[in-house]
Amino acid sequence: MTMTQDAKKVLLVLTSHDDLGGLRSTGYYIDEAAHPWKVFMKAGYHVDFASIQGGVAPQDGRQEGDTEQEAFLNHPDVSRQLASTPALADVDAGSYDAVLYVGGHGSMWDFPGSEGVSRVGREVYENGGVVAAVCHGPAALVNITLTDGKHLVDGKRVAGFTNDEEAAVGLTGVVPFLLADELASKGATHVPGDNFTENVVVDQRLVTGQNPQSATGVAREVVALLAAG
Repeated sequence: MTMTQDAKKVLLVLTSHDDLGGLRSTGYYIDEAAHPWKVFMKAGYHVDFASIQGGVAPQDGRQEGDTEQEAFLNHPDVSRQLASTPALADVDAGSYDAVLYVGGHGSMWDFPGSEGVSRVGREVYENGGVVAAVCHGPAALVNITLTDGKHLVDGKRVAGFTNDEEAAVGLTGVVPFLLADELASKGATHVPGDNFTENVVVDQRLVTGQNPQSATGVAREVVALLAAG
């Protein structure tokens, strides 16, 4: 679909953290950006990228020969943006209809304490837009508060990487906190699905997905919400 002047605008937020507790490198999980990007582009949306610190965001989950990843990474607009992402602190949230916090283990370290993450999420939501997050991306949601001081997730149903999934990948003792538990501590009802199967939860204008398998579904629900106005 060709983008029009009044096309919806979506911001994909990437982690800048590249160290998985000293075990190996990490970053944002490529599929969790590539698959939503494909959905948003098909819907005719304008897609921008930003990262916590700006510059080149570290990547995880690269698979040689993955045609969808390659189509994403080699797209001229995507490659141009990924070569020099703006720092989230410098982004004008008011110009976006939706924000998607992309997962990857790196997000567990730098999303929760980022003022930019909180500001952008709050402004998009309170402007009537959609806030979305997938896999470890909901780490962004643990400290987002609205102007009334209430946590965005308080009283809402959410999905996110589960305790069982973290144990299955052997990182329970490596991550700084367990995402499902932290979301629950902020008033959310964490809704787990089966390990590594699609699970997308929509509550008002908050869309969350459990794992990489949920990335496409998250994007589709964002499109549906924006289409419904």
